[in-house]
Amino acid sequence: MLQDLENNFSELEKKILSLQKKYQNLAERLAELNTEHEDLKKKYDEERKRNQVLAEEQKNIKLYSAISGNPEHNRLMKNHINRLVKEVDFCIAQLQNSGL
Repeated sequence: MLQDLENNFSELEKKILSLQKKYQNLAERLAELNTEHEDLKKKYDEERKRNQVLAEEQKNIKLYSAISGNPEHNRLMKNHINRLVKEVDFCIAQLQNSGL
């Protein structure tokens, strides 16, 4: 009877040690994954910013191309000018309404 209890405790102790080791391994893996996740988030943010800069550059290149007379971008230039004219008209209307 006492021998059975000792065997049970010994078996239980082995299982506890095994679980502790697995827990430590999982905790280490979680730390690694968290670090990797942070690195990937930084890279994603950098790439997103780079993408925004490139999109803005592309837009400017098309606009400059339209200004220089490239027939493919004439519509873009007309739309841009129309948008600017509307903005100016809106600003003038606001100035007139404010009494300046």
